[in-house]
Amino acid sequence: MTGLQRWESGGGYEAYVGRWSRLIAPLFIEWLDPAPDGRWLDIGFGTGALTEAILDSAEPKTVHGIDPSEDFVSSTRSRITDPRAEFSVADAQDLPGDAGAYDYTVSGLVLNFVPDPTVALAEMARVTRSGGCIAAYVWDYLGGMEMMNHFWDAANELDAEVASLDEGLRFPLCKPEPLRSLWEETGLGDVDVAPIEIDTNFRDFDDLWSPFLAGQGAAPTYAMSLDERARDAVRELLRQRLPVEPDGSIHLRARAWGVGGVVVGA
Repeated sequence: MTGLQRWESGGGYEAYVGRWSRLIAPLFIEWLDPAPDGRWLDIGFGTGALTEAILDSAEPKTVHGIDPSEDFVSSTRSRITDPRAEFSVADAQDLPGDAGAYDYTVSGLVLNFVPDPTVALAEMARVTRSGGCIAAYVWDYLGGMEMMNHFWDAANELDAEVASLDEGLRFPLCKPEPLRSLWEETGLGDVDVAPIEIDTNFRDFDDLWSPFLAGQGAAPTYAMSLDERARDAVRELLRQRLPVEPDGSIHLRARAWGVGGVVVGA
């Protein structure tokens, strides 16, 4: 995949959106309200935000994190040393583990980047025991990620063709209705969808803008594809559009949609 679709480096991800994923993950676990001593599978763990939230508040027996990126696996494995956790390279569409191996199979901010989410959900159902929980959350790119929404609005004003790169248009699963449908069509029961929201506070404009120069993710990749003059034009228009406080800080909101369901026994 290109940089518009796949994350490969922990550093670039952390600066751009990883710091916000660390705030959303504990709220997702709180919403799930899991039973203790569960066996967890964390799909596409990235920098480990969801894995850490599971270890901190879900009282798991074990957590197995999988990710297709060798960089994420090696960096997270060296940072998270809890003996209950293990990490390995694997694909969401071909999960490790026998049928019914896990009590909780979860995924944070990943499903939009999986080539075939239907296949991934079928795999999640395969490795989760009857009565176990399958849950995920994705950013609401369509209107709930104000940092990105402001960027794309500014970019689109200067270049109408850029609209096709906007995650809100490219990722149909960033809305509650298709998430619910995917879970129900997989045959899961007790399906629930709920918004999970956080504040994204930036100390100043540079704190918001600098991560767009890292070149990871759709908006940063687009920003770095521009020549310096065009990039400066996007930057200044974005600056004008943002609600800047008298002290220079910028306070925005971010919303994810959480979805969960129960594996129904045969």
